[in-house]
Amino acid sequence: MDLGLTGRTAIVCASSHGLGRACASALAEAGCVIVLNGRDAPALEETASALRAGGADVRTVAGDVGDDRVQEALLDAAGGQVDILVNNNGGPPLRDFRALDSAAIHAGVDANMVTPIRLVQKVIDGMIERQFGRIVCITSGSVKAPVPGLDLSSGARVGLTGFLAGVARQVAHANVTINFLLPGLFETRRLAGVHAFNAEANGVSVEEAAENARQRIPARRFGDPREFGDACAFLCAASSGFITGQSLLIDGGAYPGVL
Repeated sequence: MDLGLTGRTAIVCASSHGLGRACASALAEAGCVIVLNGRDAPALEETASALRAGGADVRTVAGDVGDDRVQEALLDAAGGQVDILVNNNGGPPLRDFRALDSAAIHAGVDANMVTPIRLVQKVIDGMIERQFGRIVCITSGSVKAPVPGLDLSSGARVGLTGFLAGVARQVAHANVTINFLLPGLFETRRLAGVHAFNAEANGVSVEEAAENARQRIPARRFGDPREFGDACAFLCAASSGFITGQSLLIDGGAYPGVL
């Protein structure tokens, strides 16, 4: 399926590993110029090499996406024209909410709410002027169904969702969309940390914690990051301009609610 994205430029934050990499890969396959970002420079270069081997035009910017200098470098690497922005950043480590001091709370909110908002501010006027823009924010399934230990992550991402849901309605007239992808349990490095936290909290082995988590998913498996990347590319497609302000939960049916 041609998504109508050939030649579009996409910044994909935190894309050297996991779900960010999956999104970058799917957008590269759709014909986008990709600006990769990550703090792990060797992994970033490995990801870039893999995408280039498939014929993609790939630029890299190493560093923490919360750093203003890194954000400016991302814009420069995109050549001043950003058609697609995929906001992504690692969540704070799992911990009991009682263990969160003020510094930890502010750091979590800055990384998972303030940083993506700042990036949107920097690219959105150009998108409006060109009458095309796709912004996808990777949040978490915990936005809809809070998970113990992820309280800080959930709170920051709910704040981001509420903030940008209003912005989405302000820019829809210019064919600029803002949507949210809410991952459940996918086979990523982050998932290993979730299993370890649950194992300790429940007094079981990591293997048993993993199996318990798998059995709670109606699909009876964890997600493949490629599935997530394909969903991201779909939301960025030229034909997806009538989808905006929406939160797409991808969790194998784990969330039991209707809405």
